[in-house]
Amino acid sequence: MSITPERKQALVGEFATGAKDTGSPEVQVAILSERIGNLTEHLKTHDHDFHSRRGLLMMVSKRRRLLDYLKNQHEDRYQKLIDRLGLRR
Repeated sequence: MSITPERKQALVGEFATGAKDTGSPEVQVAILSERIGNLTEHLKTHDHDFHSRRGLLMMVSKRRRLLDYLKNQHEDRYQKLIDRLGLRR
């Protein structure tokens, strides 16, 4: 369900805006999207895992808030990010 440190470093390297950037909204959204995808696959086979489902809903809400922030502050970075991640908005 969680992501490996190697995969997390790969995501940071791919979406970072600077050399030591780990906290920008782009990186946070990319990591959350990876975790959401993994947890969604888990819940397809374990449909009665309600505790993990609550965690999934919290992660989706956090990603939505980060995307809203990015859209309000930097529209061009927002558009580029959702295109790269394949998100609908």
